[in-house]
Amino acid sequence: MAEMSDSNSDKTTIIQQAIASCCGAIITSLFVTPFDVIKTRLQAQSNPFPKGKCFVYSNGLMDHICVCENGDSKAWYKKPGHFKGTLDAFVKIIQIEGIKSLWSGLPPTLIMALPTTVIYFTCYDQLSEALKSRRGKDDEHIPVLAGSLSRFGSVTVVSPLELIRTRMQYRQLSYKQLYRCISSKVATDGWFSLWRGWSSTVLRDVPFSAMYWYNYERFKKMMCKEVGAHEPTFFIAFTSGAASGSIAAVITLPFDVVKTHRQTELWEGETLKISQRHCTSTWAVMRKIVAKNGITGLFAGVIPRLFKVAPACAIMISTYEYGKSFFSHLNEKMNQRP
Repeated sequence: MAEMSDSNSDKTTIIQQAIASCCGAIITSLFVTPFDVIKTRLQAQSNPFPKGKCFVYSNGLMDHICVCENGDSKAWYKKPGHFKGTLDAFVKIIQIEGIKSLWSGLPPTLIMALPTTVIYFTCYDQLSEALKSRRGKDDEHIPVLAGSLSRFGSVTVVSPLELIRTRMQYRQLSYKQLYRCISSKVATDGWFSLWRGWSSTVLRDVPFSAMYWYNYERFKKMMCKEVGAHEPTFFIAFTSGAASGSIAAVITLPFDVVKTHRQTELWEGETLKISQRHCTSTWAVMRKIVAKNGITGLFAGVIPRLFKVAPACAIMISTYEYGKSFFSHLNEKMNQRP
């Protein structure tokens, strides 16, 4: 990432990188979550979700599948409201329900999103440093390799946890019941069943990360050179993050559409007891979408995805860079003390 100082002792430690990414994740989710809460509430208002219906909820860090519950209207997305649009919804929710309602549904998703984000960003920095010492600082392939490997690792770790979290959320299982449920699933379908949907997530997230970090590092270097800065300012990191996130989001959109399609189909099938054909490949789902909606079907929702991804990437990377810069300067001061 940024070259904060030439001295190794002034560089940020793993713990400091983890703290910086954790702070970045919290700030990102606090800014982005209200927009997705509003979007979901508007969606539920115009087309109420029936029992077993799924929708994708995002806190700016991760996408999560929410399975609609039956019966009572206590669920945050089922609260009544007569909203004319996004701004009207913001104002009315704050006035009637209180400002906390804009962050409904955030706590359970943060439990997974925070550690995953910390692992991802810390691994990226550590891999970058290791590759730079082997291949040289100016190797342009380093961001691609480090970004791909760190995302591959975090997706693989979190995939079974996402499956477990969704089951707990929908069926309200105790840990004992959850253990029995997972044991029977593993006994029937094998261990790999816990990674169902992993391939479509990898196909979206790994290329996204490779493109994101490659473009981010290039934009950051160009802008630093343009203004004569030794390290990226908050504005440089913010702009580079937004631009690189937008490019990666558009190019990987077909895989995002497939991932959402597969996940919602899986959970709706399970909750509504619809028999499904097993092992539907990513390419088969793509062909199905193209046959039904044409090639444009693979790029459905490009504008909403950009509105969500660009600010999330910009806020996350700029706060992360700022955090690392803060710790780097702190280390420098500590090392200069007699």
